[in-house]
Amino acid sequence: MTSVAARRRRARRPDHLHRVRPLVRATALGGLLAFSAVPDALAQSTASSEDAALTLGTVEVSGRRSGPLQLRNVLTSVDLIGADRLQQQQVLYNWELFAQSPGVMLTQFRQGNESGKLSFRGFNGEGEVNAVKLLIDGVPSNDNAGGMPFLGTLFPLDMAGIEVVRGTNDARYGLHNIAGNVNILTRQGGNYDEARLTYGSFNTRQVQVAKGVENGNWSQNYFLGYEKSDGYREHAQAENIAFSGKWFYTSDDGRYRTGLSIRHANAYAQEPGYLTAEDARANPRTSYAYAQSDGGNRQLDQVSLHFDGDIDDQLAVGAKLYLNRVRDQRWLRYSSTTSQQERLIDETHYGLMTTATYRPQWKALEGMNDLALEGGFNVERQEDQSPRFNTVNKVRVTQTRDHHFTFDTFGAYLQAVIKPVESFKIIPGYRVDKVGGSFSDPSRGVRYGIQDYGVIRQPKLSVVYAPIKQASLYANWGRTFQVGAGAAAYKSNNNDLRPSINDGWESGVKFTPVEWLDGRLAWWEQRASDEVKRRLNDPTGDSENVGRTKRSGVDLQLNLRAGKRTTMWLAYSRQRSEIITPDPTAPATIGKEIDHVPRYLFSGGVDYQATDYLKLSTSLNGQGSYYLTTANTGGKFGGYTLVDASASYQVSPTLALELQVKNLANRYYEYVWINDQTRHAPGDGRAAYLSAKLTY
Repeated sequence: MTSVAARRRRARRPDHLHRVRPLVRATALGGLLAFSAVPDALAQSTASSEDAALTLGTVEVSGRRSGPLQLRNVLTSVDLIGADRLQQQQVLYNWELFAQSPGVMLTQFRQGNESGKLSFRGFNGEGEVNAVKLLIDGVPSNDNAGGMPFLGTLFPLDMAGIEVVRGTNDARYGLHNIAGNVNILTRQGGNYDEARLTYGSFNTRQVQVAKGVENGNWSQNYFLGYEKSDGYREHAQAENIAFSGKWFYTSDDGRYRTGLSIRHANAYAQEPGYLTAEDARANPRTSYAYAQSDGGNRQLDQVSLHFDGDIDDQLAVGAKLYLNRVRDQRWLRYSSTTSQQERLIDETHYGLMTTATYRPQWKALEGMNDLALEGGFNVERQEDQSPRFNTVNKVRVTQTRDHHFTFDTFGAYLQAVIKPVESFKIIPGYRVDKVGGSFSDPSRGVRYGIQDYGVIRQPKLSVVYAPIKQASLYANWGRTFQVGAGAAAYKSNNNDLRPSINDGWESGVKFTPVEWLDGRLAWWEQRASDEVKRRLNDPTGDSENVGRTKRSGVDLQLNLRAGKRTTMWLAYSRQRSEIITPDPTAPATIGKEIDHVPRYLFSGGVDYQATDYLKLSTSLNGQGSYYLTTANTGGKFGGYTLVDASASYQVSPTLALELQVKNLANRYYEYVWINDQTRHAPGDGRAAYLSAKLTY
């Protein structure tokens, strides 16, 4: 870590002029494209577009002018996925749902409970830098390292929508919000009784039961989900059970709401391990003998108290108090020449988040449109343990580490929505974060304090200009940060480290030239002052320096409604992730691409309502290939194109039958990494699932 400290002490102050010039150029180009995208006759319109968010599926949007700020009215690179796009999906792991989310990359390990990850904006899903903050109903849901185990507490039938925020301009969150955040919304309120029963390939069985009761001031929501599958490969059996309950009370006048949410999940999964390149192609379903005792158990708990209230027509407040617990036990062996490891994760997080939204109604502001101020603070304490052992068939032989640590975060933010005229919106923001904690390893008799990262300051700015109803131009700039995870956040060698600062900008145009078409075209860039990554297989839990990095790209999204019965959507992202100034110990990586980041991502689909009772759908998603190391040697791997298809038939008002076929063309695809040689994890072959959805 000495080189990391040296690099960070020598890190240059950000060149703000260098950041602004490409932003101005991109905004100007976006303006030309916006006006070329609509007929000249439409240029006379003076109606403004409300936001730069795009929606896939049906999303319920509140029209309240009180309460907290609406996400789509504050941020400028937002994708909303509706319940109708989620609840009908057959997946074994919830990260698979993001295959239809624009610009999101899926890293598909398919190793038991560590089955896969989602990432975006040029970050990979290897787990070395987890750059996406996960929230469930607004409650932070990452583990200490930024992983997303709490995705396992959810099933699609319990989801009401997903909000994906890409970029660096969201002031609401600090820790793990490096490239953006994802908020999964679950069902709340309503009166419904639904069940979904599924059977399919690889002896997959799934049951989902959802119930909603709303009567007067009280609403109750319950969910129970169970799934079990033998898996595509040998020794890949997985089983998960999850249940949740939500109880909310709303005052008679509707101004106050308080509630309790409880979630629990328990998962068991075997791990098939990795294959050589030759065996992966010749016999992708096999699993080597040395991996036959690999697998793990995972228990997840999340409890949260919620309060929202409108003090008056000008002031609204909200608070969330939460407890997250992760208990994960995993055994894995990478090759026949290495020993099996037992890895334990035991984490308990306590947190509080508050917000206050003020919409002043001063006479001096009568000419101002919808001025709003919002601020908040958060505090979280983590009490974590991460011991590891060398084992033989799950029997402990030696202990390699016994990490115990506390990790505390404190953050506050303030942002405003200013509309000097109806067609122009400015959203300035500012956030500060600070971390604390201590670390010990009794097996080595050591104890360390937290790195003195200081107060981490993060200015933000977004603007939206809608000169016509059919198009809006937007631009944003913001700063986020990265600090160490696990042992790497503490002074293990008495060197003082600074946080890695990420400065990013985006500029784009959202357009609706005709009623049946809307889309967004965006340019973006993100630079890290001194990026570090976790050493995943290192018993010390330390990190290594990557250097100054640059990520950039272009995103294109289109939604088409070709008649009353047909809808189509398409997303394409071109990206590049490279090392600008390397760590002094790795000078050959200058100008090289960061490993496991493909140059492009794409997704799309068509829904056709053939009759009032029959709906046909097809979708595709894929990515380019990637290098396995930052040295960019040894070829590229991992590219794929997959096609899925489905048919849904409404037999009666209470019964619908659905057939889904995954990987329709039975294409071979894989995840690949390298140690002494390339290690391959083949993806699932063609699979078919039949589901019955009951509404009773």
